[in-house]
Amino acid sequence: MKHRAKNTGIKCQHGMIDGLRKILEMVNSWPEVRSIIPGEIRPSKGPGSRLSLKVQYPTATGLKLLAKTGIAVQEVFLVTDAPAVVQARIESYEMNQP
Repeated sequence: MKHRAKNTGIKCQHGMIDGLRKILEMVNSWPEVRSIIPGEIRPSKGPGSRLSLKVQYPTATGLKLLAKTGIAVQEVFLVTDAPAVVQARIESYEMNQP
């Protein structure tokens, strides 16, 4: 699997916004998550400086997430057979609290 970090299911073809790798490594340790594919980084139009990770919608293979900071937004795709379980875990994660 080209572009995969050693011993992880995280694809590293694109860069990642600051702080995202640590969170994705934690999510990758969940037994329901088979693979993580970060997308391109785009400039953010909204305010805020803290990193947040939100589920945008389910996909055919899992979930599409958005990771946001005050200056950037990045799509993240999770491959999972249990999207509802993973979504609940992400939504309850303390990083997303105001």
